[in-house]
Amino acid sequence: MLKENYQRFADASREDFKTASQENVFEVSAPIATSEFAKSQLKEWMKPVEAPLPKFLAKSGHKGMVYREPYGVTLIICPFNGPLLLSLRPAVAALSAGNPCMLKLSEALLATDELLLELIPKYFKPEAFSAVIGARETVTNLLKLPFDFLFLTGSVGVGKVVMRAAAENLTPVLLELGGQNPAIVDETANVPDAAKKIVWGAMTWGGQWCTSPGYAVVHESVAEDFVGECKKAVVELYGPDPKSNSDYSRVISAAAVKRLASLIDPKKVVYGGKSDAPARYLDPTILYPISWSDKIMEDEIFGPLLPILTYSQLGKLIDKIKSLPKPLAGYVFSRNQQTIDRVLQSVSFGGGAVNQTNVFLFIESMPYGGVGSSGIGNYYGKYGYDSLTHAKSILLSPPDVSIDHLFPPYTKEKVQALNQWFEY
Repeated sequence: MLKENYQRFADASREDFKTASQENVFEVSAPIATSEFAKSQLKEWMKPVEAPLPKFLAKSGHKGMVYREPYGVTLIICPFNGPLLLSLRPAVAALSAGNPCMLKLSEALLATDELLLELIPKYFKPEAFSAVIGARETVTNLLKLPFDFLFLTGSVGVGKVVMRAAAENLTPVLLELGGQNPAIVDETANVPDAAKKIVWGAMTWGGQWCTSPGYAVVHESVAEDFVGECKKAVVELYGPDPKSNSDYSRVISAAAVKRLASLIDPKKVVYGGKSDAPARYLDPTILYPISWSDKIMEDEIFGPLLPILTYSQLGKLIDKIKSLPKPLAGYVFSRNQQTIDRVLQSVSFGGGAVNQTNVFLFIESMPYGGVGSSGIGNYYGKYGYDSLTHAKSILLSPPDVSIDHLFPPYTKEKVQALNQWFEY
């Protein structure tokens, strides 16, 4: 479906909001790669896995096997920010695991939705894969149905709604949510490199990427240099007039632009700050100095705004980050391995990178998922296959071998024989 309609899907993504050619092309290429990777590995994933057994069982001819079985019909609730990435990638995980699935598409993606609704029925049987479109009422009605598995990529608020609905039927869930993702820059970091990568991470996809750096927190000794390099990076990446640069994508809606503009404190704008809601445009905007109590730090931003804070003591910074809801992503820029290790071991987040942003989620062989308020469960590759299947444990016993100490009468010798179950 994707290969035969590649350009149509890229054009639809561009029309919806991803004007940058790299972004709308990747939007199509990545699900193709996901599908090809799953096809190449699926036979291996499906193989039953033999489990170690207590020695006495193994010696008597028993085997322990773990089989994977599909959960069943899966509802995938899709966000707007990855028109194909965050709808078809989860669908690949569900389908490869043997689960029929239904996509609930985001109503914000008019062009992509229209194309998916046209093409899915042409390439798939409705009992295997289907899609619907709708707003809150549609989701509410769908969640009343007894699906076997629920998969959501969305906000924390919607995640709670899905969890409550899942509880009614004791339905398993996989929730990919979000949060304010920190990017820590210490005094040993390559400041120009860090600034460019963090600016790109915060502005690409119009800042509407759930793993985008939500803020940069920079050691006070290099903060001014970092701010200067961020301003340079915006111009280098998007030119002096980002509004006319197709490499800078739009915000999804006029309402979203207005919400983002309301977060901007004009006194703290060091670059950008202008917006045009009807054109769905917001400048790539750098704000400094920002404090933890500023309005922009209250929740996930989800737009092309980069607040910059400073710190002096790493321990106090870690304590502050740990006091906040656990984010989906975290980044640390440093040449000091002790600092890197301390952050990675002390701060809980879904996934991230050292001296890089965002792109860890391009890698099919590593799990992608949140923790705490940023999500439950993970997927990608084998991890997605395992998340969308039930692990069924089966003990295979020879037909002519019995475990006599299980049966009464229980002599002292039979009771003592129970210790064999703990010897591997």
